[in-house]
Amino acid sequence: MNRILIIALSGIGDALMFTPAIKLLKKFNPGLEIDALVMFQGAKAILERNPSVHKVFYFDFLNEGIFNSLKFVLSLRNKYDASINAYPSNRREYSVINFLIGAKKRAAIKYLRKDFVNLGFLNNVRITENDSLHNVQENINLCEKLFNQKYDEQPNLDFYLTNDDVSYKETYLKNQNISQSDIVIGFHPGSATLKNQIKRRWEPEKFAELGKRLINAYNAKILIFGGPEEDELKKNISSTINSDNSIVVNTNNLAQSAAIIKGCNLFMTNDSSLMHVASAMKANIIALLGPTNPNYIYPWNTNHKIVRLNLDCSPCFIYSPRPLICFRNDVKFKCMKELTVDMVYDAAKDFLTSST
Repeated sequence: MNRILIIALSGIGDALMFTPAIKLLKKFNPGLEIDALVMFQGAKAILERNPSVHKVFYFDFLNEGIFNSLKFVLSLRNKYDASINAYPSNRREYSVINFLIGAKKRAAIKYLRKDFVNLGFLNNVRITENDSLHNVQENINLCEKLFNQKYDEQPNLDFYLTNDDVSYKETYLKNQNISQSDIVIGFHPGSATLKNQIKRRWEPEKFAELGKRLINAYNAKILIFGGPEEDELKKNISSTINSDNSIVVNTNNLAQSAAIIKGCNLFMTNDSSLMHVASAMKANIIALLGPTNPNYIYPWNTNHKIVRLNLDCSPCFIYSPRPLICFRNDVKFKCMKELTVDMVYDAAKDFLTSST
């Protein structure tokens, strides 16, 4: 095989979790030309910096409509020896796109749930989903199957920063009067909102209370991260904390945010794309998880703690087009609502005590 296309349409974090597989594909097949197809600007920003990726195609499938989307996909038809639907991609649209690309070999996971109705049979190189494996491992195993190779490594997530990104971080921290002796803690109170995934968020009031406690106990500088669509959320938490030590982070792009995250002593986050960006930055991470299977998405190859409730009903979020739904009769989304500030603060204390 000479040319392959990575179809990474499902999100920024999911594209990032395919980067270890990209590294291995290039290492074991140095002449391979790897292109990628994405529909989120953040995924484009990550993959176009990757030296193993030849070209990144960005197309806004969500807003372009069926006709324009079909025309675009067909423009890529019969140009690749193989195409890979990055895990997770359990949607019929993704299976159709992989099929229409026209590669002889079309790789995708065989999902344990909703595979047939989402047209998984249109793919012809498959391995069965394993609920005990991380998304990174699923992607690596799928590439092993496609190339009939065995990879004994499990590399880090790759998000390459430039010297300009590092300089931006240093200038930003200086402008915020943050020194190397300060304890810097990042918060990401947001998450994706598609398919009701907003329910994966810990309550903003609890983030605010946690921030107050960390400032009082450690004189910590709290940096509140999130995309432009989360500006109001960030501002509300910062105003509730009501301290000069609470800082809303606004940057020009994802790489600048990543560079600042790299400067944090600790990063505390919902299940979100920035959790995986923080993993790529090798940050210390506290992940607040509710409905998602932690095996799938725990912070990869970095120091981390997971704070979650061990409920009989959890995890319940599966990889399919179905929106996130809670079937409990007592407290809806109990898995997130009953995560207490004490639980998260104790996890933070363990990190901060060991680092001081």
